[in-house]
Parts: sequence; structure tokens; C-alpha cells
Amino acid sequence: MNQKIKLKIYPKMVHGLSGIIQGGVSVEDFSAVTKMNLADSKTILEEFRKNYIGTKKDENYYFEDGDKLKIAVKLLEKGYPIDEISAAVDWKDFEGLTGEILSSKNFAVIKNMILTKPRMEIDVIGIRLGIAILIDCKHWKRYSSSALQTAVKKQIERTKHYVEKTPGSMAVPVIVTLYQDKINFIENVPIVPIFQFSSFIDEFYGNIDQMKTIETD
Repeated sequence: MNQKIKLKIYPKMVHGLSGIIQGGVSVEDFSAVTKMNLADSKTILEEFRKNYIGTKKDENYYFEDGDKLKIAVKLLEKGYPIDEISAAVDWKDFEGLTGEILSSKNFAVIKNMILTKPRMEIDVIGIRLGIAILIDCKHWKRYSSSALQTAVKKQIERTKHYVEKTPGSMAVPVIVTLYQDKINFIENVPIVPIFQFSSFIDEFYGNIDQMKTIETD
């Protein structure tokens, strides 16, 4: 995540998302999965590799958790239809990239933490300088105000539950979405589009007084 992605966008690149498979994939495999010809497949795979999305070894291209969403984010920024992109990515891609961004900024990262009594699951937790960021990853194509408000209330409850189970902790609930125009707040809980999440984390400690924080009494 430290390298700047300057992806050259090709018309068929959105179809290439389906070929981003963890583990090794050859040009022929990529072509078969995406239904693109071999020349286009090689061009697109090489463009990914040049931008540090995947690595090449022995004629195979290797991808990691979160690589697919890195590409999806760049396509969103270039104006590709969200419906097509959303259909090609899933929650694992989302959580993978969110965790990778936090890790690259020296946060300790925990994924899919299960809390009990009552049972709750937290998608991604980033911890640094004594503050935990509790993230709910929303892989939605559309966002209604009421749906976001419900998501915020549930994340606040998860955060309270986490703090109760973690003596001495301070935590901030955050919602990360596939796509929005800008960062919004509901009840002082940040709603952050994934393509702005990296800059949000860079500015997190300077803006924490504007966010809802929950800590042990």
C-alpha cells in the first residue's frame, strides 16, 4: 500500500476483476475466467504487476487478499459503474484491503473478532497508540439514510460491547463503504468510502475529537 498506484485503465479491465484469484494464475487461466483474449489478458495482468498489484513468478501471476479491491477502487475513481464493480468484489476483498491499509500504517490488525454474551462480530479492528478503531465493512451497492443509521447504531453497540470486554480500552466505531462521494458522520460516527480510507487514517488522530469515542468507565 505504500506504492502509489498509477493504473492505466483499459476498457475491459472491469471484466478482469473476476480473474484476480488468490494464488497463481497464468495468462491462459485469466483469459478463460474473464473471457478476454490472450493479448488483452497479458496486457492487463502486466499493468497490475507494474502497479504492485500481484507478482509474477514462472509465468504465473500471484495475488493477495485485498488486491482485487485495490483495482476496484481505482476503477470507481475513474467512473466505472458501481453495479458492475460491486458484483465482482465481495466482503473478503473489502476486509482484506481495509486491514492492509491499517497494517501499512503501523496498526495492529484483528479481523472477524467474535464477542460473546451477546454474540457479536467485528469485521476489522485496528489498534495503535492505545486506541482501537472498530470497523464495519459495508459492501452495498446503494445507501439509504435509514440503512446507514441502523448500521451506525449497531456498530456503536458492538463498540460498547468490545470496551466492556477490554478493560482500560478506548474505541472508535467506523463504517467503511464501497462507495460514497465523501466522508459523512452520523451520531459522530464516520462513514468512510474505501477510496478515502487511507487518508482518513492518516488524519485520524488529528480529528479524533470530532468522532464518537467509547471507553471504559
